[in-house]
Amino acid sequence: MVGLNIIIVVGTFLFMEFVAWATHKYVMHGFLWKIHEDHHSHGPGILEKNDLFLLIFAIPSWLLIMCGLMFKIEFLVWIGVGIAVYGVSYFLVHDVFIHRRLSWFRNSKNVYLQAIRKAHKVHHKHLVKEDGECFGMLIVPFKYLKEARRAQKAKKGLG
Repeated sequence: MVGLNIIIVVGTFLFMEFVAWATHKYVMHGFLWKIHEDHHSHGPGILEKNDLFLLIFAIPSWLLIMCGLMFKIEFLVWIGVGIAVYGVSYFLVHDVFIHRRLSWFRNSKNVYLQAIRKAHKVHHKHLVKEDGECFGMLIVPFKYLKEARRAQKAKKGLG
């Protein structure tokens, strides 16, 4: 049963990347743009209206875990855990690594992480809700991986 629970958590985690992509593209850059807009305008302060999306994603996780425990439906608990693990990963990658809201992971030389940062920078060049690109977090267009690999090789060649 432990193996199945791990598969449920990992599967949910992977599925959440597609949920996050679709939500970002069609909800955040759609009818809830007024909440997400301040994330693209880089206003002063630590908190943004955009941080409300943390709750939007946390509530289903909490409900699944709570209902799974209350009604003894174990797989709901593990789906909720998968969503929560994705949420923690999103916070660490998006808020800590990419936007540097905390001073952790400042100087990573990892090609994949550099590609994530570049794709997100490309996403943020658009200050309006239309014409966006790179809406995901963990799945990076291959061109940014190649670009990061080339940049890393160039730095090694200079050093």
